[in-house]
Amino acid sequence: MVQTIINKQNNELAFRLEQFSSLDEFGHLQRKNYYSMILLRGNSFTLQVDFSEYQLKENHIICLSPYQPFMLSSEEECSGFMLNFHPDFFCTYRHQNEIETEGVLFGNFHGLPFFKIAEEALFLSLMEQISREMSKDSIAQHEVLVAFLKVFLIEAVRQKKKFDKDSVLQFTDRQSEILQNLVDAIESNYARLHAPQEYADMLCVNPRTLAGIVKKYLNQTLTSLITHRIVVAAKRELYLTSKPVKQIAANLGYEDEFYFSRFFKKKVGVSPDIYRKTVGFAKLEKTQTNLS
Repeated sequence: MVQTIINKQNNELAFRLEQFSSLDEFGHLQRKNYYSMILLRGNSFTLQVDFSEYQLKENHIICLSPYQPFMLSSEEECSGFMLNFHPDFFCTYRHQNEIETEGVLFGNFHGLPFFKIAEEALFLSLMEQISREMSKDSIAQHEVLVAFLKVFLIEAVRQKKKFDKDSVLQFTDRQSEILQNLVDAIESNYARLHAPQEYADMLCVNPRTLAGIVKKYLNQTLTSLITHRIVVAAKRELYLTSKPVKQIAANLGYEDEFYFSRFFKKKVGVSPDIYRKTVGFAKLEKTQTNLS
């Protein structure tokens, strides 16, 4: 079962609900230019996201940002639902004060891109209501679907926060301190410090020790952790503003605009310009400027 709403202005996907009975369509690495919430129902899954691999047990929801690479597989029977929405349909950044999706569900450079479902019934009920609304051709359909989506995202944020709190790995006091200091250091300095050695020097920690802690507890390399934070910042600027790519690059510590564009394309899969054209709100801002 697949239900889709197309944006009539550009003929691209705006909102989509799919019910699936196997993971065949997710068996290859893919990137989409919209948000995806995938509700998995089964016993065991293998998830690859941003080139990290996770083994999941029981029912989960996967939270994916635009162009985030992922694939799913399982040796057992499984089913589920997938909810897709384009930023033109619902902008998570503009609703950040209402719903803390960014940094919890999406764009969390040091967190997990999934959570174990604690209360499945509410999600399934919302999917059913969304499906019924999409089958109609009623007035204010967009507003109704956005209302359902908001409730879905709010409940997802609540369960994700609880999952994150309950599933925090047990660090030694020293490891916990080092990891938290690293996350804080990256958050404060990602726009000027890009090399793992620079953070090791800042924290007075052996680079191998620091890399080992990151790999063990975050399932990432130190380089990917830093890179992920830079990309999150770049996406936000491309997504929300009309700043030239050269300015965004400079603000993130890259003097060479073309080097930054190659870096972004390698990590995201598309160039900054394509990302902006297919995901960003800058095109709306530009249209409004031209009309005024």
